[in-house]
Amino acid sequence: MSLQDKVVLITGASNGIGKATAERLYKEGARIVINYLSDAASANAMVESFGPDRAIAVQADAGNIDDLSRLVDAAVAKFGRIDTIVASAGIMPMRDVENTTEEDFAKCFDLNVKGPYFLVQKALPHMPPGSRIIFISTGICHFSMAPASYLLYAATKGAIEQMTRVMAKGLASKGIIVNAVAPGPTGTELFYKGKPETLVNAIKSWSPFNRLGEAEEIANTIKFLASGDSSWVVGQTVLVNGGAML
Repeated sequence: MSLQDKVVLITGASNGIGKATAERLYKEGARIVINYLSDAASANAMVESFGPDRAIAVQADAGNIDDLSRLVDAAVAKFGRIDTIVASAGIMPMRDVENTTEEDFAKCFDLNVKGPYFLVQKALPHMPPGSRIIFISTGICHFSMAPASYLLYAATKGAIEQMTRVMAKGLASKGIIVNAVAPGPTGTELFYKGKPETLVNAIKSWSPFNRLGEAEEIANTIKFLASGDSSWVVGQTVLVNGGAML
């Protein structure tokens, strides 16, 4: 198994794409650092399922720099190093420019941009050559018909995609590979929050398959980027959206 005994730190790992990724990479032999903010029950259940020799759950706000330092320290204390980061934690407030407050802006950029940026900074001293960094963007950044209410969220993910490109070149000398995954509409709790059924059905129609993606389908792409099979995929944003955004 290509990820056997690799140490993978996943933020936002107690639900949604993060949880699906933790379960997928665990099956490949990885050891998993499960970061969560509030859902301790889900995180602890995963540790029990994976086994305490293969997993650890760490409560931390993935948008807070002090918490990120504590998260990295806990991972290294448990497993000795970090081979892969999957920065999955995020929020998706539906805000157009007229309805965005300064608090909305700060909260969204803190978790979606500042958090991944400084998580990498804190983890780098513990990442050996061959390590992987995988950011999460969104297909909305590649969709010309994105509704105005996605503005704030799309702005944070645009920053993530630029971070991916520039950081990939900057860390290549250390032998560290950086990429991003941009899911299309995916049936997670984050996606459904605040959306009426009529909007969900309309979004399904964006794909020629007339459905939402599943978290496990995104996790499969993340598994590829975390493995040695992706050694020549560098600085890319991989769109995973069922043909909804081309």
